[in-house]
Amino acid sequence: MTTSDIPAAQVAPPVLRLDGIAKTFGGARALKGVSFEVRPGEVHGLLGKNGSGKSTLVKILAGFHAPDPGGVMEFNGEPVSLPLKPGDFRRLGMSFVHQNLGLVASLTVLENLRLSELTASGRGVINWSAQKRAAREALARFDVPLDPDERIDRLSAVDRALLAIVRAFEEIRIAREATGRPGLVLLDEPTPFLPREGVEKLFTLVRGIASHGSSVVFISHDIDEVMTITDRATVLRDGDVAGSLVTREATHEQMVEMIVGRKLARSAPLRAGPAIDRKPRVRLDGVASRTLRPTSLTVGEGEIVGLTGLIGSGYEELPYLAFGARPSTSGTIALDDGRATALADLTPRGAIDLDLALLPGDRQGASGVDSLPIVDNMFLPDLGRFFTGGVLRNGRMKREAYQLGHAFELRPNDPLLKLSALSGGNAQKVLIARWMNRKPRLLLLDEPTQGVDVGTRQHIFAALRQAAAGGMSVICASSDAEQLADICDRVLIFARGAVCEELVGEQISKETIAEACYASLDRAAASASANGTSS
Repeated sequence: MTTSDIPAAQVAPPVLRLDGIAKTFGGARALKGVSFEVRPGEVHGLLGKNGSGKSTLVKILAGFHAPDPGGVMEFNGEPVSLPLKPGDFRRLGMSFVHQNLGLVASLTVLENLRLSELTASGRGVINWSAQKRAAREALARFDVPLDPDERIDRLSAVDRALLAIVRAFEEIRIAREATGRPGLVLLDEPTPFLPREGVEKLFTLVRGIASHGSSVVFISHDIDEVMTITDRATVLRDGDVAGSLVTREATHEQMVEMIVGRKLARSAPLRAGPAIDRKPRVRLDGVASRTLRPTSLTVGEGEIVGLTGLIGSGYEELPYLAFGARPSTSGTIALDDGRATALADLTPRGAIDLDLALLPGDRQGASGVDSLPIVDNMFLPDLGRFFTGGVLRNGRMKREAYQLGHAFELRPNDPLLKLSALSGGNAQKVLIARWMNRKPRLLLLDEPTQGVDVGTRQHIFAALRQAAAGGMSVICASSDAEQLADICDRVLIFARGAVCEELVGEQISKETIAEACYASLDRAAASASANGTSS
C-alpha cells in the first residue's frame, strides 16, 4: 500500500510540504522536481542510494543550497521562501542533526545544549544557574543522564549523538511553545557510529518527540532501521521521487527494489571454501592491548575472516593493532615470505612496507582527506611511484585514477573532484580502490560498508571476493552480521577481549552470528581463565 491509496479524509495537514524542488550543478541535475510531505507527529523515512539526491535535498532544506526557480516549500501551511536563512529555522520550529553533529568540542554539554538560546537572547549577562537548571531539565526530559559541566571532547560517540539530538528536539519544543505549531527535526544518518544500545536510545527519543505532535525526518541507508522507526518512507532515485510507502505494510524487498530500481537477486554467500585447503598467508601471534587479551590468528591465502561481537568486546581493536595504528602490549605479525616484526615496533608506514593495508571505520577522520581531490586520495600511500626524475607525473596519476574510478563504478568519475563532493558510498569506493590497487597481502577492514547504500554494499562485497580469489587475505571487523554472513569464510566471535567462538563455512549465517554474539558473555567466563586464544 502506498500513500496514494490512503483516503484524503485520513491525511492530516502536513508540517512540511515540498513541491517540484529541483537543483542543477553545472549541467548535471541533482534533483529533478522532488515532491513529498511530512505530517504532524509522523516519523518519515528518507532513503536512496548514494548519489540519489538525499544530501542535496537536505542541504537545500538547511539553507546551504538555493534550489532552481519554481519549487515550492510550505511549513505548517505557510509558504516559505528558499533558500532559508538562519533566523527562519528558529521562527518555523525546524532543526537539524547533521552527520558531523555540529557540536563544539571545546565547550561543555551546557554550552552546546543552550547555545542557540544564549546567542538569541542578546543579553550581556548570562544567568548560568538558570541556564544549568534549564539544561538539566532538558536532559531529564529525554532521559539522557549527562553532566552539564562535562566537555564534549570527553563524551563517548553515543553521548555526543544523543546530546545533538536532544538539542534539536529542545529547539523545536521551545519553538512550539512560542507558536503553538508542531516542529520538525531532520536526522541525517544518525546511527552509523552508534552501538545497538545507542540506536535504541535514539529511537526512544524519536518516538517521544513524535508522541507530542512534532515530526521527524529520518534519513538513513539502513532499511531495517527505517522499517522499525518510521511511519512512512519516501525513496529518492536519480534525483527524483521513486515512491512513498507506509512502512508497516511494506517489505524489505519492496524497499530495496524501490531504492535500486529493480529486483536485487540475493546472491549465495561468496565463500571460497575451507581454510584447510589454503596456504597460510599471515600469522598474528599473541596480539594484545589494554582491551584485547592475547589473541592468535592465522589467515589463509584468499581467505576472508570476520571479527565481531558485542560493542566493547575487543574485536574492533585487532585491525588497528595489526597495522601498528594503535599501541599494543604484545604480539607479532609474520608473513609467508619470512618477514616478521613485533607489533610494538610496527608503524603504519612499516605496515604498508609489509604489504598490509587498513581501511578505518572513521572514513572522514582517519582515512580520506575531504579537501583533496579524488586522485590524491587514491594514491596517497604511494605517490613516489608517480615521480620521474623528481617530477610528479600528474597526467599519469589522473589516467590511473580515472581507470580505477571506472572499475569501481565511481559516480561522478572525475579525478579532480574533491572527496568532500562525493556521497558517502562513492567516497568509500575511492578509499577501497586506494588499497586494493596496491594488491596487499593482507587487507584490514573496520566496518567497510557502514553508511553506504545497498547497491554500493553489493559492489564492495564483489570487489572483496574478487580480490580474495586473486590471493589477497582479508580481516573484516564488523558489527553487521548480515555483511559477515555474505562474504566471510570464517567468523570469530569476541567477548571480554577474547575469541570465544569460531564459525566456519555452512555454520555462518546472520542468525548464527547474532546468536553467538549474545551468547558470548556466558562463554567468555570459561575462556577468561585461559592465558590466550588461538584460531
